[in-house]
Amino acid sequence: MTLHLILLLLAAVVLAVVACRSLNLPPILGYLLVGALAGPHALGMLPDTASARRLAEFGVVFLMFTIGLEFSLPRLFAMQRIVFGLGLLQVLATMLAVAAGAMLWGVAWQASLALGGALAMSSTAILSKLLADRRELDAPHGREVIGVLLFQDLAVVPLLVLIPALSQPLDALAGEVAWALAKAALLLALVLFVGQRLMRAWFGLVARRKSGELFMLNVLLVTLGFATLTEVAGLSPALGAFVAGMLISETEYRYQVEEDIKPFRDVLLGLFFVSTGMLLDPVAIWNDAGRLATLLALLLAAKLIVAAGLSRLLGSAPGTALRTGLWLCTAGEFGFVLVVLATDAGLVDAVLIQPVLAAMVLSMIVAPLIVHFSDRLVLRFVASEWLTRSLQLTQIAARTVATEKHAILCGYGKTGQHLARFLETENIGYMALDLDPERVREAAAAGEPVAWGDCTRRENLLAAGITRASVLVVTFADIDTTLRLAERVRELRPDLAIVARAREEEDVEKLYAAGVAEVVPEALESSVMLATHALALTGVPMHRVVRRLRELREQHYALLRGFFHGATDATEGLADAELPRLHAVTLDACAWAVGRRIAELELEKVGAGVTALRRRSQPGVSVGGATVLEANDVVVLRGSAAAVAAGEELLLRGPK
Repeated sequence: MTLHLILLLLAAVVLAVVACRSLNLPPILGYLLVGALAGPHALGMLPDTASARRLAEFGVVFLMFTIGLEFSLPRLFAMQRIVFGLGLLQVLATMLAVAAGAMLWGVAWQASLALGGALAMSSTAILSKLLADRRELDAPHGREVIGVLLFQDLAVVPLLVLIPALSQPLDALAGEVAWALAKAALLLALVLFVGQRLMRAWFGLVARRKSGELFMLNVLLVTLGFATLTEVAGLSPALGAFVAGMLISETEYRYQVEEDIKPFRDVLLGLFFVSTGMLLDPVAIWNDAGRLATLLALLLAAKLIVAAGLSRLLGSAPGTALRTGLWLCTAGEFGFVLVVLATDAGLVDAVLIQPVLAAMVLSMIVAPLIVHFSDRLVLRFVASEWLTRSLQLTQIAARTVATEKHAILCGYGKTGQHLARFLETENIGYMALDLDPERVREAAAAGEPVAWGDCTRRENLLAAGITRASVLVVTFADIDTTLRLAERVRELRPDLAIVARAREEEDVEKLYAAGVAEVVPEALESSVMLATHALALTGVPMHRVVRRLRELREQHYALLRGFFHGATDATEGLADAELPRLHAVTLDACAWAVGRRIAELELEKVGAGVTALRRRSQPGVSVGGATVLEANDVVVLRGSAAAVAAGEELLLRGPK
């Protein structure tokens, strides 16, 4: 391969992956597309040589090594009912269903079984990201999808052993499979019982040299060394890499190893998918479009029926079962690994591979669309889902029906629970929405006002009493979800103050622009507290430390300006009614202050001041004496209880 060809390939891959990212499609599809267009069946720019295929196999080796790193026995035991119940049944049933269908189509049983194993896989990369983006990891169907994906990753290991053995003659097949499984079991036993201690000691020896280059070279040595060991033993190199990852996963070097291996894995895995795309013949697929469409429809329908049926059989609600089937009905990246393995073993011929690979690619393309419309499909075809949704809303509304001026907490994790304790000490009511069913169940059993529900849904917010609430607090730091939530709140209650968290500094301005009243940057708070402790321990007087802390916070939290007082501040000892507080006043079209400048109001005469101004048409509007107030403005007053009450009277009705 010449330098010009390599540069052309890199340029094509970069453009394809950028296009996929822009369309919210997995980059795998970009690699496959480049391979199909530049491969021997289309433009012929990439020769299908043995050396290129061999290099691409290392991508699978590093992928399996990463899967081994993420292998966790405690996680398996925690989800054993789903993983070894629904996951095992889904893989076996899908393999048998696909194999039966392929045999009816005239495919040999060995190839049918290999294709069944490949098509039983779903995309861990796509589905786990979609679950995280939609905040459905802890939803009932989210737990089932993750459990099944976890078992599918594990099922690849025996399939890597089984598929090459299927190429043996029928009379020697049973003995070949038994021998291969025995070798794999022996290797796993030796490695797990002996290798773990040796691996920890060896990595400790390398780490003590304090050389990043040496540590990375050692990671490559271990990965490729175990891959070579299993290859010499007559097994798949990917199996050895998986075992190596398992050994390191239980050591303290796991995360560093994962970071070091990631660049090699991503580049070589991209090359593997390019080589897989080279198997596709665009002309043959176009000429056989009808057969391809039929195969795609059968694939989606079969996997949907199997996954949904098994989920329902194991006791899931009809809506949960259908969602699980819709999420798992598409193909996955491991399916390509197994299809290529079956092709190399001579089980699948070139004529059959074209529609199979094309159907897998198309199913991965439509996966985000299926997920997007999954809720609508469930509501359309599952009659009981409406009743379930109504019961959830009723439970939420029942807890807030007699509550006014309460706080709505979006998320009831550790942050939400700490906040709830603060609200309780001030006798302020609250309603929390959370998507973790276990957490909600435990909190509700303890009498906490917590309900299961997605805070971005209009009906859940209405049931939580958003029309009567005084503040909405977002306790998680997911910027995309918070922006969607802010948009929903603006539709339902434009004057409601939103307080949100921000993980990154650049997210702060986005949230302010979306109408969030106050944003708490995590990086700022952690650095402020670190600086406070550091200054105190270096001998700086405490009153100066407190003053620095107050000044820094006042610069970043305009809404709470002047509220961070220390023990030596003048407000100590004042009665509660005399302490300064915030109060939001919404100006309707008839309010006296509409059309007047803030300086004209003379709020200082009643002891109040304007701290902030929220205007839907102009996020982040500055507050000054020359600022003219408009209808629907939300004016945040600061002062004592009597002062803000007098200030509200002045804003709405004018001076007496």
